[in-house]
Formats: sequence, structure tokens, C-alpha cells
Amino acid sequence: MLDAFQARNPHLRQQVRPFQERLTERDAMLITYGDQIREPGRPPLETLDQLLTQRLQDVLSAVHILPFFPYSSDDGFSVIDYRAVHPELGTWAHIHRLAAHFRLMFDAVINHVSRQSPWFQAFLQGEEPYTHYFIVVDPDTDLSQVVRPRTTPLLTPVETVAGVKHVWTTFSPDQVDLNYAEPRVLREILDLLLFYVENGAQFLRLDAVAFLWKEIGTSCLHRPQTHRLVQLFRAVLDEVAPEVMLVTETNVPHQENIAYFGDGYNEAQMVYNFSLPPLTLHAFATEDATVLQRWAATLHTPSDHTTWFNFLASHDGIGVRPAEGLLGPEAIQALCERTIRHGGFVSYRTGPDGTPLPYELNITYYDALNDPHSAEPLSVQVDRFMASQAILVSLAGLPGIYAHSLLGSRNWRQGVEQTGHYRTINRQKLDRSTLEAELDDPSHRRHQIFQRYRALLAARQREPAFHPLAPQTVLPLHPAVFSFLRTARHGTSQVLCLHNVSGREVELEIRADELGWLPGDPLQDLLDPNTRFPLPASGVVAMDLPAYGVRWLRREVAR
Repeated sequence: MLDAFQARNPHLRQQVRPFQERLTERDAMLITYGDQIREPGRPPLETLDQLLTQRLQDVLSAVHILPFFPYSSDDGFSVIDYRAVHPELGTWAHIHRLAAHFRLMFDAVINHVSRQSPWFQAFLQGEEPYTHYFIVVDPDTDLSQVVRPRTTPLLTPVETVAGVKHVWTTFSPDQVDLNYAEPRVLREILDLLLFYVENGAQFLRLDAVAFLWKEIGTSCLHRPQTHRLVQLFRAVLDEVAPEVMLVTETNVPHQENIAYFGDGYNEAQMVYNFSLPPLTLHAFATEDATVLQRWAATLHTPSDHTTWFNFLASHDGIGVRPAEGLLGPEAIQALCERTIRHGGFVSYRTGPDGTPLPYELNITYYDALNDPHSAEPLSVQVDRFMASQAILVSLAGLPGIYAHSLLGSRNWRQGVEQTGHYRTINRQKLDRSTLEAELDDPSHRRHQIFQRYRALLAARQREPAFHPLAPQTVLPLHPAVFSFLRTARHGTSQVLCLHNVSGREVELEIRADELGWLPGDPLQDLLDPNTRFPLPASGVVAMDLPAYGVRWLRREVAR
């Protein structure tokens, strides 16, 4: 299989760049559905390509297209056919066109398939080898140790030609888990990953990868075999397509999440930084960045071949499991109550003793920060939101920006009423003509957020200290200010990033000697090039940081 792939794609092994050059400060990724933006008479993937090329190609390098395959539920994550583009979205030609303009991330939804998939239909009919593709369990088996992300039953009864069988369904009765103890399943999936690479994927997102291996009598989460599967995926790609990167998606506590870096060379090059969204929300909700700063100070990856996939919002909610051990139960409950007050919902999972536990907050990130019922001026709400997004754009790692954050969307509660699913609140599809009119209207929320986001990304692109691998040092200058120092990898510049998470002005004193800076070094604000702060002979810069203010202060280092 690998020989055949390599013979068809010899270019994927030629002129392979060092890992440190595969991602730079010029890289930022948009997360979007293939039909996020619609217009009459045009395939949505074509509309997406046009809009992104016209309005964002100069500040975005990559696009994560959420599952664009035929599906039966979960907005794409219950895949019927892994190798087809949903006809309502477009064709493979549209995907290839997008790949010509942007680096693409594909979803590898490989923990489960749809009940409507040909594989599962063949299982129901008793056809080989598909009788071994799924996990059949006696319903009387003790499965109490299994960790669940849902409250739905773990086993689902299905009628087969051989009678009723109970199959393993981690996420829903429509999403049937694959059996990786069957070698033919593993080969199918390896071939599928290579098919995605052949069709333009430069990043492969391993969806829900933590659940791949089932072993009765265990939690069935993060099993050693799961890590060996990720290592195999990495080894295969390193052999025939070494620039393709694996990105693991594991909505779990922080220490469990970062285990998917492996030893720094043998598993994922990037992991979703799942603790960032709830901790950032907590900082703004309490107007205190202490917990966020304490956690950020621990963010170190195991090698210079790994980095973070940073995000604040996604097609899912704001996971609260990644805050476990970082925030206490009362703080997590406060976030849940805030979500409800701001018009959102809370999804639950079933705990070991059967009690429901908060799993994620279903709300747009804009409304998680800003109360829709408040009479607060739009300018204040936009400032608060953009301060949070500035953190995302400036932290070490690759920023992943959800489309509804880029566009400043609010809760879509009507969608929840239509589907009955809480996650729909953050998955509204938009009409192109309406959206573009709002983006072109300076008084509209979308216009203000979109233009300020463009400015953040443009400033990031110009500054080597924002390279994903550039060193980062957290500096606790003030409880209300999330502050850290980024240093260009070759030592040519440094940027002091200051983000006020509070609604009050903060007085700061920056001591040059604590940063290793010399008096006289000028500091330039990357977000306001006309603002400069010369370091006086005293070595102390005093400044006022406005409510929800952001300053990225650049110091050029003499060579």
C-alpha cells in the first residue's frame, strides 16, 4: 500500500522542510463548515473558496473544513461515505480548488461510522469481513468503568440476519464504533488517511481519537493501544508524506490531552489546547487572569517538532473537562450558570456513579463573554471579545479561528429549537449577500470584529516572535492582565503581550531589568504603530492599559 502510494506521489517526499519551517508566524487556520456560507445556485464549497480568497487570503494560510462527507447526523460527524464529498456541498474538484489557495485540514472521523454506512449495512447482513468491523458486547457485561462523553446508552441493539446484537456506540446510537482489534479495519483506515493526503490534506485532525481502543474492564480511554495506533499513523505519514501533520482532538483534562505528543517525535505534531477556552472565559468572567497565567506558565511541548493548536471556539461547545484540576467545582459551576444567563445551554455526561456531570458549554464565544440581555455599548462588548481573541492569536502555537468568532456571531437559539441539539446554537449557516452587507457596514458588529481580527492577524504575520515555536515566558505583572513575552527564535526581537481581562483601566509598571532590557530601547506597539514607549534611564515604563485593552510591545534586539 505504501509503495503504491509513494509511486503515485513521489513529490511528497521531495524537498522536505525542517519542522521549524513548516509552520511560521504567517500561519493561521480558519475552522469552518463547507456550507458555512450559502448563496443560491452555487455549490457552498465554491462560495467558501471565493469569499475566503477575496477577503482573507492575505491573513489566513489554512482552512479546516469540518466533515464534508455524506452523513446521517451530528452535522457531519456520523459519516456514511469517507471517500465522497457531500453532493449538497460540491465535489472533489471544489476541495482541490480550495487546496490550491489554502493549506487544508481534513477530519479523520475514524472512531465510528454512521449506521447508514455501507460497512455497517454489510454487518447487519452478515457479510464478511464486515461482521468483524464493529464491537458486539453482551448487554449483561459490566461496563461501569467506561468513561463516557454522553448520557446516551453505550450499547445499541440492532437487528441483524443473525438476530439482535448490541453494538458499541460511544457518541450516539447513529455512530457505531469501529473495531481496531480487526487488522482489516486498521488497514482500511490507513488507506483512508493516505487518500485524504492524496486529495490535498496537509493536516489530519484525529477526531475523538482517545476512544479508539476498547478493552472491557478499563476506562476505554487513552489505552496504550490507542497511543500505538497514533504512532503507527505518524510512522506511515513520516514514511511517504513527511510534511503532513497529525492533530489530535481529545476533550479531556490537560495532562491526559498532552500525552498525545508522545515523546515529541512519534505521535501528533499538534494537540488541541483544550484548556485554553474555559480558562480564558474564566479570566474574563472573574476579571482575574491568575489561573490562566499559572496554567500558561506550564505550557511546554516535549520537542521542537511539536506545538499547540490553540483555539477558543469550535463547532462544539466550550469543554469543561479540560478545566478539571485547574478550576474548582464552584468555578466550573459559575461558568455553567453564566452560560445559562447568557442564553446558552450546558451539555452533560454520565459520571462513574451514574450522576450527570457538566461536559461542555453550548454558546457562541461572543455571547459567553457578553450578556445578550445587557444594555452595554457595542464598543465595550467588541473590546472585551477582541481582547480574548488577541490572546489566541499571540500565544505560542498555531491559532485556529472558528468562523463564527471571526464573524462575531451571537447565539442561534432558533436553530436549537429546530434540531433539538444544543450544539446547533453555534452552527448557524449564513447567507452570503446578507453577510457581506454586514461586513461592509462600519456600524455593524460583524464589520468591527472582522476588521480588528484582520489587524491582529496582519500584525502576527509581520513579527518573527509570533512563530509557533518561538519561546514564551509568562509574566505575572498584574492579576487583571494576562501578560507574556514572546522572543523570536533567532533573537532578533521580543514582543511583550499585554491583555487586560477586566473592565477597568489598569496601571502597569514594566521594569526593564526584570526582562533583561536596557534603558533606551524603544518599544513599539504592533497594533498601533504610532504609539512608542521609550525606556527611560530609570528602566521603568509606566503605562495605563485601558479596560479590555491590548498592547503588543515590540523591542528590536541589536545584533
